[in-house]
Amino acid sequence: MKKILKSITKSYILLFCILITVSIIILPLMFTQKFIIENSIKKINVEVQKDLSQTIDYGVKYKTINLLHRNDNTVETIELEEYLVNVLAAEMPVDYELEALKAQATVARTYTLYQIENGKKHENSDMCDSSECCQAWISKEKRFESWKENQEEKWNKLKEAVYSCSGDIITYNGKPIDAFFHSNSGGKTELPVNVWGGTDYPYLQAVETSGEDEYSQYYSEIEYTKTEIEEKMKKSYEDFSINWQENNCIEILEYTEGERIKTIKIGNQNIAGVEARKIFSLRSSNFTFEISEENVKFKVIGYGHGVGLSQTGSNTLAKEGKNYIEIIKHFYQNIEIENIK
Repeated sequence: MKKILKSITKSYILLFCILITVSIIILPLMFTQKFIIENSIKKINVEVQKDLSQTIDYGVKYKTINLLHRNDNTVETIELEEYLVNVLAAEMPVDYELEALKAQATVARTYTLYQIENGKKHENSDMCDSSECCQAWISKEKRFESWKENQEEKWNKLKEAVYSCSGDIITYNGKPIDAFFHSNSGGKTELPVNVWGGTDYPYLQAVETSGEDEYSQYYSEIEYTKTEIEEKMKKSYEDFSINWQENNCIEILEYTEGERIKTIKIGNQNIAGVEARKIFSLRSSNFTFEISEENVKFKVIGYGHGVGLSQTGSNTLAKEGKNYIEIIKHFYQNIEIENIK
């Protein structure tokens, strides 16, 4: 009997020790662990909220922009999306397909943000209304004057194009791209290094687009007398000379990846195709020439520098059933469409 009582006593003592251990050590550890976990979750939630607030701030930051009007040097504060409707009215024909207009609106929005972030050109404004400096812009009243009829219907189409993709921008590695665009590529776009030099952008490659020959922007001609050719060249090169009797007095030396003229010899000068385009006011640097007894005729394919989105090319793709995201991804490589709102 004594042995049984002794055994029971030992069991109670062991149980008592276990309870003491649990209350003194285990329970505090459990609450401490719970506290650590809860605080970790709170910390994660704070970080997530911080990231979200940064995304929202990015959109709010560009909810409005300051637009410089070059004709009177006044600055207007205008909502970004409203600004883009006027840009679209100035930059692209309203009778183009809606998906092509949406692609242009997304490109224009991206171009605007990129310029503000990376290449702001004006001290007291974000953008100006000149295509030669920033991006073309036209007032609603001025555009109505040129349309003559169905003005409200056409304007509403532009608004639909802009607001249906509101906030969408094109990004590469999470940042807005330098979204170049032009009127007509002549069937193939160009690398920026062949137009402006410097370093190529990985998202801007030479790509082919069919159907651009159906547009009036595809082909143009301009003719100069030989005397006019000499005068224009001498404005840039004082020592310019040319012997019109030589068979190769004008000769194409090299082509670009976009099949435009990279280097051309004119008389005693070797110049870039883009420079020849500027000197002779050609629509693009994709051209051939014919020398007659008195004149030189340039036959030009395409309209614009050829880099990035082709507006006529995007309209062709839209007619084929492509949406604005597919159109954008045709002209810009390895990019994403993100929303800043």
